[in-house]
Parts: sequence; structure tokens; C-alpha cells
Amino acid sequence: MLRVIAVAAVAMLLSACSKQEVGDVSLGLFTTKDIKVQSFTDPKISGVTCHISHVEADLDLADPSDMSIACRQTGPITAEMLSGIDRSKNGEVIFTTSKSILFKHLKIRRIYDANHQTLMYLSYSTKESTGSYKHALSTVPLWGTQAWQAPVKAP
Repeated sequence: MLRVIAVAAVAMLLSACSKQEVGDVSLGLFTTKDIKVQSFTDPKISGVTCHISHVEADLDLADPSDMSIACRQTGPITAEMLSGIDRSKNGEVIFTTSKSILFKHLKIRRIYDANHQTLMYLSYSTKESTGSYKHALSTVPLWGTQAWQAPVKAP
């Protein structure tokens, strides 16, 4: 059991060295908790960059579940890019990172709102914390992009 915990701890430490980390803010001199800020580009919509912030507790077996997300258009978004995404109501997971050695993950899911031509990015924890599942939402409207479809007017 100790070996499993040690391997998981090493994996978590190595994942903290991600090239995606763009910020690291200490929460104080007498704490082992830091706010990590990571950026990533949507793997199918390269014109969207998301930034997530979450607390990482270096010496704990599980990190807190709170997180924040902000996604923005940072390049072209085309109809061809949109044609390759999951358009179901569940969308698709585009980012995941471990938050504990016991099955808790932070995930980001892209959901397409066809009625409003908006990409929604939902970040959430896969394990309940203090009575709720923590989550946050950011949206990227397609207005003004190459992917925008003019609404069809009824006759």
C-alpha cells in the first residue's frame, strides 16, 4: 500500500512540472498550499485558450476541489474545426488532471450550444467535497469568427 502511495505521489509531483503551468502563487509562508495557474489550447479548436486556477497542496493526499476557468478566443475558429467536435449535450472531456491519489480529478469538458453558437467550457471535480461537486463555467461566443452561421429567418 505504501508503495502505491509513493508512486502516486511521485506522479503528482512530476505532473506539477507541466509546461502548461503559467503561474504559481504561494498562499503564505506557513502553508504548503499554492494556487497553480495552467493554460492549454483546446485540442480541436486551436483558436481557444483556457486558463484554469486551482489549489495544490504539496504534502496532502488530496488537493482542494475549488477551481476557476476562463476561456477566450486567441486565434481563428473555423467551421472545419467545429465539424470535428462532439455536439451532444454531454460534450467531450478535453483536459484532465489528478487532484488526489484516490480517484479525484479536475476535468474540463467542451459543450457546444448550437442555438447561441457558443462554446462552453465546464471545469469540475469528479469527487464530492463539503457537500457539493465544485464546478465553474466559461464561454466563447462564435460571433465574429469564421465559424459563425447567420441565423436563418423564417419566411
